[in-house]
Amino acid sequence: MSDRYGHDVLDPGAQCNQRPRTTDVPMEIGMVVEDPTTGYVGEIMGWENGLVIMEDRGGHRRSFPVGPGWWLDGKPVKLCVPPRTGATTAGRGAVTTQRTPSGARDTGRTRARTALPSRIYVEGRHDAELVEKVWGSDLRHVGVVVEYLGGIDDLVGIVAEFRPERGRRLGVLVDHLISGSKEQYIAGEVAKGGYGEMVQISGHRFVDIWQAIRPESIGIRAWPAVPREIDFKKGTLAALGMPHSDRADIARAWRYFLSKVNTFKDLDPDFTREVEKLIDFVTQDHWADIDPDLES
Repeated sequence: MSDRYGHDVLDPGAQCNQRPRTTDVPMEIGMVVEDPTTGYVGEIMGWENGLVIMEDRGGHRRSFPVGPGWWLDGKPVKLCVPPRTGATTAGRGAVTTQRTPSGARDTGRTRARTALPSRIYVEGRHDAELVEKVWGSDLRHVGVVVEYLGGIDDLVGIVAEFRPERGRRLGVLVDHLISGSKEQYIAGEVAKGGYGEMVQISGHRFVDIWQAIRPESIGIRAWPAVPREIDFKKGTLAALGMPHSDRADIARAWRYFLSKVNTFKDLDPDFTREVEKLIDFVTQDHWADIDPDLES
């Protein structure tokens, strides 16, 4: 007589044989995987410093540690950093998805969406130009307007005038937001304004936005250290052997530096992360309106 129930399911050997084995899979831009713990499903946008950057179908990004614990096509996999080669290929063929400079999918949308009530304010003209170059097409796609701030000394009043509320969020990107700085003090004063979670202030550790550009992207080993008593921009250009006598020299140098930025990969990942956090923050009340154009 045949055993209709098969082998003993409580037998340890049988359990091991039935458990799916995890396989190592090199990551690819465009690969869609699932985190079974949270149920998050997303497309791989890139990886750096041990983190894989994911984007779900709503265009919302999250970062996870590279390694095991993922599912691909219903099977457990360990995501691995691929070897540095030319075109990345998969069993389904070469990945040819077009990308914007920020690494997002290029949907081919040419018209800007009607501006959302939410805004992003950016301290510094060079900062705003850098954000525009890398994230400009994405921001127009979702309808987020970026406004330039000449400084943040009066940020408390600026935020109060904006009148943040649900559906009208305000994100602010500032320079040199580190412990004990003037910028951190001002951010704390804004937090006392009673806006709850409708205002988010993010920043970077750099004295100036120039340093957010990877040194290798402009052909240098590292950004020079400039003494605090010396003007940062002029001191930087002097150390690099570039003209630095007046504002015209500084403007020319910045145009050169900016021309070397082509994608988010040319920027410090910490800076990239802060900008994308602000974009996620100001759009979160409007996902239902944005999603249709961001479907894969």
